[in-house]
Amino acid sequence: MPRVIGIDPGTVSIDLCGLDDGRLFLERSWPTAEALADPARLVGQLEAAGPLDLVAGPSGYGLPLTRVQDATEEDLLLAFLAAPGETGGIGGLRGLVRALARSALPVVLTPGVVHLPTVPPHRKVNRVDMGTAEKVCVVALAVSEHARRFGRPLSNVSLVLLELGGAFTAAVAVAGGRIVDGVGGSGGPLGFRAAGALDGEVAYLAGEVPKALLFRGGAATIAGWDETTASPERLAQPATPAEQVARDALVESAVKTAVALATAVPAPKEFVLSGRLARVEPLARAIRERLEAFAPTRLLEGFTQTVKEGAQGAALIADGLAGGANRELVERLAIRAAQGSVLDHLYVVPREPVRRRLGLS
Repeated sequence: MPRVIGIDPGTVSIDLCGLDDGRLFLERSWPTAEALADPARLVGQLEAAGPLDLVAGPSGYGLPLTRVQDATEEDLLLAFLAAPGETGGIGGLRGLVRALARSALPVVLTPGVVHLPTVPPHRKVNRVDMGTAEKVCVVALAVSEHARRFGRPLSNVSLVLLELGGAFTAAVAVAGGRIVDGVGGSGGPLGFRAAGALDGEVAYLAGEVPKALLFRGGAATIAGWDETTASPERLAQPATPAEQVARDALVESAVKTAVALATAVPAPKEFVLSGRLARVEPLARAIRERLEAFAPTRLLEGFTQTVKEGAQGAALIADGLAGGANRELVERLAIRAAQGSVLDHLYVVPREPVRRRLGLS
């Protein structure tokens, strides 16, 4: 049976989760800056865990299922959406992927929400970030856990996942065990570090919107904290008026997004909370109390508390792709059927200038 690893390349940490015939054998987490400063160390960790049948690798905004050794420079530009010389975002991820490509490891890059055929085209209009590849992995974990917890077939799982990460907040809708809609962190609710969707007039007033702007302006900024060192736990007990505004804005923005997204799911059976902020109990409780008026709400438990949910879900997807016990889950999520690029549904801006900005021919 398969021996696989899932990777979650988060803004705060990069996590590895390994499964051998469905049994947990590896749990590792590094600060993102530390891991990306020395990609060889992470590659070495993967090689030491071998032999491996498959690794679900760091995929950014996602690609149709692609072996990392087959990924072109254009693929990487589309997956990480950073123009040459761009200093914002999670710098170094492309370097990590290139290091993985130089190895003999069986790494695949996986799709984001926008690539999935289960999401109707009209919901993709003018959307790029409907949920990164990592969010698809968290959904895989949530769908699997729901089916097991309630004894339902995958085809009877309907829920809305609310991912409260260390930087961004995102939400994904699932109907009949399939992803049908999503609101990504850079296009959705207020995050702890990130502002989420920008009012068009705010974007105009900014004059330009570099990548770095997408990673700031969130609750930490509103509270008046240093975004790079502030802890989400500080929002649990606001001590100043600014901190109270930050907390209220984050909670209400998350709830509004989750409830709005539920309109894409006929009678969702539950809301599921995941991510770093979901484990700050006072924040999670405030969100749960509001969502419970619409559907039962719970915390995604996962099968380990050591690594993030995205790494656990990536391991499930890798297991299914390698022919393991999660084959049906992968087929239900249409991972193999993913297609297109993140630029395919743009109407408000012409595609060719966008390609030139990214350095694409």
